[in-house]
Amino acid sequence: MSIFSRFRDIISANFNDMLDKAEDPEKMARQIIREIEETLVDTRASCAGTMASRSKVQRALTQAEGKAADWEGKAQLAVDKGREDLAREALLEKRLYRERADALAAEIAQHDAVITQYKDDLQLLEDKLEEARNRLRILVQRHVRAQRSRHAQTKVREVRKLDVLNKFEKFEQRIDRMEAEADLLKMRGKPTVEDEFAKLASDDEVEKELAALKEKSSQ
Repeated sequence: MSIFSRFRDIISANFNDMLDKAEDPEKMARQIIREIEETLVDTRASCAGTMASRSKVQRALTQAEGKAADWEGKAQLAVDKGREDLAREALLEKRLYRERADALAAEIAQHDAVITQYKDDLQLLEDKLEEARNRLRILVQRHVRAQRSRHAQTKVREVRKLDVLNKFEKFEQRIDRMEAEADLLKMRGKPTVEDEFAKLASDDEVEKELAALKEKSSQ
């Protein structure tokens, strides 16, 4: 369905308001531009047709004025020759062509008014077309910036996610290494600090028991 139904709809249109309310502003802007361009083509064709018609009327006017001048000359010749009757006939013919010339001149004036209006309309349409193209250019630039921003944010999230995973991976590797070292110590039988203290305590108990046996034996 066409956005604009008449030429005046385009001229009075508020593109900012229309595009702000559109679901797809960029698509609507392109459609507006297309319709303005089509209206421009139609208006230029109508203007050209009117100008061609004016040229045709102008030729007829020139011809009528020439005929009127020609009959005036004939009337003068008839008077000079003493033929008033012919002079009257010539003047009547002149009047007819003069009246035709006046009508054609009025028609040309009407054509000129229409052509002037067409030219004004064409200027308005061209201004509106420029306005629509500027809005489209801004929309495209915003769309490109939004895409780039979204792409950049996606990359940042991917990098952050990768960084967290790397930290987990390094932490797991550290734990694995510690567990491996503990297992290795167990395999080698190397006593731990707790084992050393336990051994010292055990040695004291043994010494005490040995001393007790010696005392008992001496009695």
